[in-house]
Amino acid sequence: MVDLELEDGLAVITINRPQARNAIAPETMDQLDDALDRARDALALAIRGGGDRAFVSGGDLKELAKLRTLEQAADMARRMRGICDRIAAFPGPVVAALNGHALGGGAEVAVAADIRIAADDIKIGFNQVSLAIMPAWGGAERLAALVGRGRALLLAGSGTILDAAGAARVGLVDQVVPRATFDETWRSVARSLTNRSAGDIKRVIGGATPEEAVDAFARLWVHDDHWAAADKVLSAKK
Repeated sequence: MVDLELEDGLAVITINRPQARNAIAPETMDQLDDALDRARDALALAIRGGGDRAFVSGGDLKELAKLRTLEQAADMARRMRGICDRIAAFPGPVVAALNGHALGGGAEVAVAADIRIAADDIKIGFNQVSLAIMPAWGGAERLAALVGRGRALLLAGSGTILDAAGAARVGLVDQVVPRATFDETWRSVARSLTNRSAGDIKRVIGGATPEEAVDAFARLWVHDDHWAAADKVLSAKK
């Protein structure tokens, strides 16, 4: 099942299938779509797996093995790619809280987020080649954008699995956190991004024109939140 928590501008989606190491089945895709619908007004989004063994272990092979035709395989790929595209296009910042291993399709879900925070004992890898297939949910392209074309081909083409430190070294993971403080840290980071400014910064970083960036700044400047914050600073200086 997929759980959704909404609190103070932060939406937390938990893929909670510990019996299957949080693998993605067709029903999971439906539930993810529904959770994203319900989270659409949040200022920031976090995605995590249930438990501490897996973030997402990939596609649920027991379920997906039923797909035997070219059309069925393509439909499944389009379906889950569309969900990853929705995660990537979420208006506010998206944090992937890598509470456990992110393998195959799980790594694809992770790179759909803007920021990846990993517990120090996890592993991550695009190891679809071990099943004689390839990333199908947009992960190859997103991996290349993060680490470069050559390194992406090396990692996904060989199916290399990295530990958290190695993933951080190549830019696949943004922050590595000791297991003992992991939950506290990713929640703190996610909450720090629940502001309008972070959402506009995401859009500008994503390729806004100079004029669009100026317009975004100007809208924030005239917003009541800016003047309230400015008044606090000015009052503190008196």
